[in-house]
Amino acid sequence: MSLKRATISSSVGFIWKCRLVYSGAPDVLSDQSATSKSIALSLLPVIGWLKIYQIKEWLLSDIVSGVSTGLVAVLQGLAYCLLASLPAWYGLFSAFFPVIMYFFLGTSRHISVGPFPVLCLMIGSVVTKLVPDEGAHVNITGLEGLSIDDQRVLIASSVTFLVGIMQLVMGVLQVGFVVMYLSDTLVSGFTTAAAVHIVVSQLKFVLGLQVPGISGPLSIIYTLEIIFNKITSTNVCDVVISLVIMVVVFIVKELNDRYKSKLPVPIPIEVIMTVIACGVSYAFDFKTTYGIEVIVLYNFSYEPPVAPNLQIFQQTALDAFPMAIVGFAVAFSVAKVYSVKYDYTIDGNQELIAFGVSNIFGASFKSFAASTALSRSAVQESTGGKTQIAGLISAVMVMIVTLAIGYLLEPLPKSVLGAVVIVNLKGMLMQVRDVPYLWRRDKPDCVVWLGTCIASILLGLDLGLAVGLGVELLSIVLRVQFPRCSVLANIKGTDIYRDRKDYLKIYEPEGVKIFRIPSPIFFANIEFFRSKLVGFNPLRILRKRNKALRTIRKLLKKGDLQWTSKGFLNTSCGPIRESEDDSNVEELDLPTDFKDLPARIDWNAELPANIVVPRVDLHSLILDFAAVSFLDISALKGLKTVELSPLSSPAAYILEKLHHCCFFDDEVQPSMFFVTLHDAMLHILEKHPDTSEKKSGSGKVKQMGLTIFTELYLLI
Repeated sequence: MSLKRATISSSVGFIWKCRLVYSGAPDVLSDQSATSKSIALSLLPVIGWLKIYQIKEWLLSDIVSGVSTGLVAVLQGLAYCLLASLPAWYGLFSAFFPVIMYFFLGTSRHISVGPFPVLCLMIGSVVTKLVPDEGAHVNITGLEGLSIDDQRVLIASSVTFLVGIMQLVMGVLQVGFVVMYLSDTLVSGFTTAAAVHIVVSQLKFVLGLQVPGISGPLSIIYTLEIIFNKITSTNVCDVVISLVIMVVVFIVKELNDRYKSKLPVPIPIEVIMTVIACGVSYAFDFKTTYGIEVIVLYNFSYEPPVAPNLQIFQQTALDAFPMAIVGFAVAFSVAKVYSVKYDYTIDGNQELIAFGVSNIFGASFKSFAASTALSRSAVQESTGGKTQIAGLISAVMVMIVTLAIGYLLEPLPKSVLGAVVIVNLKGMLMQVRDVPYLWRRDKPDCVVWLGTCIASILLGLDLGLAVGLGVELLSIVLRVQFPRCSVLANIKGTDIYRDRKDYLKIYEPEGVKIFRIPSPIFFANIEFFRSKLVGFNPLRILRKRNKALRTIRKLLKKGDLQWTSKGFLNTSCGPIRESEDDSNVEELDLPTDFKDLPARIDWNAELPANIVVPRVDLHSLILDFAAVSFLDISALKGLKTVELSPLSSPAAYILEKLHHCCFFDDEVQPSMFFVTLHDAMLHILEKHPDTSEKKSGSGKVKQMGLTIFTELYLLI
């Protein structure tokens, strides 16, 4: 019976345990499901916005936007390809393949992925450096037997593959924050310089001249020299076509901007003028009649994927890194603008992964580095694009042109593409207007802009970007090393303290100074901090006082000086000269000693004749460290030499740092800290009543209106 009962109880226990395990299983499965869902959404953001896609409200807008953006993408793909010194046909590849991958992986719903003129120019400089129009080519295995165009295409695709790898690695390592080091000022100066390079590179098409591609420092100077030497060989027909295109496109684009609220979609004037130019060129046979250079088109199909050339990786690694940074920085900046406007979030690290995969995928099919063009993204957004379905439809439009109707573009003059490129640079070139504004508002930022722009124009975009970063970091270092320190004072009747230079009527108790340093304190600026804090050489004052004490002792000993109830009395008939005895210099550096004197000397009162010691009308100094984010060991040692007394309002990190570094001792104690300036000021006024306030009859300082430290105080 007992065995049976035990068996039953054990069975019940087993069933109960099974129930517990089973009841917990759904929670485990749900957690795993939630984790898998989160991973899927992070890697494929398309899943997230497809679930909320409103077909009735958004689909038509995306279709209209996709068609409009696709037409612009075709034209810009052909035009920007000339910047990369590649056959125009490959620009259509760059407007198609990267878009497909970004559709699945990107977090922005509004940017248009594809060729970006600055990136194209940077690729073109690498291409012309390895495969110049004139002179010996770089010896790279795998390029033997290929035409110049094929060599350049392979180099461009290999560089793009490397750019994609770099972006993908940065995304996986979660280092998307690197773009924060490219300030708006630096990017503005850099893109302005790039626009100047682009204009110069397109002059040969606009003027119809044969100018070899030149790369490296001062390449823009050499290119302009060649153009001016050949200016007499200008093709007049090319110039006329270019001028007509630029004038018409400029006027219509201005009208688009002015009446954008009334137009359902912007007028695609570039596409219209390109179609007209193709028709006129075909009808009048411009190529044969006027010797105009037209775009070269190949087989109207996509080519099989190719592997990158690893030897090209070695030759172009230093060039690829700035391309990866610039391409991502521009795209992320544009994406951030639209995400704020339409209230959705973007992930910088996921954007790096998206562009990395897009460039790797595109490079396998001979496209070149993709980012986003501001004008093309503006078209996609302004024509009603809601999601990347518009981008996908634009890619379909590019595919249709590539496979079906591309042959219609064969009569298109290159001067038309050059004119379209130049007229679309208006926004980038007009950034020059930022210089006067920056000079008035922030001169260091203006120096960064000018340094980046000038260096990028003269040295090339890659070196110019490096110089710009150097100037920017130098400006940051100088701002931190030499911060704008200030002396604060109290706004009467409040507990607010502001820079006394900014206010006419402000209260500053006699003998009290509030010193504020608005930056971290570390080894590079501790001496600057100490010099600003003290304002004079305390060792010199100490030596002066000790010399004065020597003189007073000698005069007292000789009887030339006597102490009375009213102070020192000069009993000498002649003038008293201050002692010039510099013996025992070490004693002059010791603290002043009044033991053998009849009274303690007030250094701010009148001293005996011919004894002069600089006055220090200060009994309390407040250090406002509210803006100090960190201290290093050198700073702590420097603060110890200042001989702090009470301190105020320490941040938790600062206090922890001070304790950890054994900053506190018998003289400097944690009790010297105050929570606010108000508490410190009250502490000072309690020990040193403000006589100036009593004389003025304004009464005592209200407790609610003050914050101070005694002798030497710190607000952190």
